Amino acid sequence: MNHSHPIALSIAGSDSGGGAGIQADIKTFSALGVYAASVITAVTAQNTRSVSHIELLSAESIRAQIQAVMQDIKPQAIKIGMLGDAPIIHTVADALAEFAPLPLVLDPVMVAKSGDTLLNQQAISALKSRLIPLASLITPNLPESAVLLGRDSVSSGDEEAAKALLELGCQAVLLKGGHGSGDTLSDLLLDAQDKQTFSSPRLPTKNTHGTGCTFSAAIAAGLAKGLPLADSVAQAHRYLAAAIAQADNLNIGSGHGPVHHFHHYWSCFNTQDDT
Repeated sequence: MNHSHPIALSIAGSDSGGGAGIQADIKTFSALGVYAASVITAVTAQNTRSVSHIELLSAESIRAQIQAVMQDIKPQAIKIGMLGDAPIIHTVADALAEFAPLPLVLDPVMVAKSGDTLLNQQAISALKSRLIPLASLITPNLPESAVLLGRDSVSSGDEEAAKALLELGCQAVLLKGGHGSGDTLSDLLLDAQDKQTFSSPRLPTKNTHGTGCTFSAAIAAGLAKGLPLADSVAQAHRYLAAAIAQADNLNIGSGHGPVHHFHHYWSCFNTQDDT
């Protein structure tokens, strides 16, 4: 099938606050000129202050969503985010195995901003055995990298840790530095042949909800367009840096607000002209 427009699929949870999860992915795909399809794995009740409820969808529902999208809409890249538990991980892996492999960006959502672990050990083992080997790229932050490697901590730019993550079976690793310290934020991209570092100033804002979802979705958007992986990561790094830089202009909620996914487009509107 020849698409007139690039298409990407997000398999992730829903964020009622609109800043992360499926909502962030759809906004990111759209902002970067990619049509968004979605498979919802969980429904969460959350806002900028807290997550008050999580309900996982059934394996049957998740499988049916994947089949419906893959059989007809046929995306050119897939991003996977929150999965919730081991049965869902197995369901997603089994469902995707029915179709030809596509570029797959796996954001291993395992640790909340509070530091709480979101996946139990059984689910982490399933993630490592079933989905990481299918991934074109995994995008763990520093706490998630530590969990995957069974370490107390991982530092920003730790090449040895990135190599250990690569040995889990994925094609490439993006070790994100957002949880690090210092004036510069650096993300390390490593595959079997090369390594690259993408850096930008660390910005003083509390409005960073959804950064991980947004980053991985932006990379998937680049892959859906046919960009090489390194170019997709570079584009995504620039896009996220700009979305963070404009986040305070949104002024959403009273807690940790979202990044500004549509920073480029909204700046074109003059609200005085709409009255």
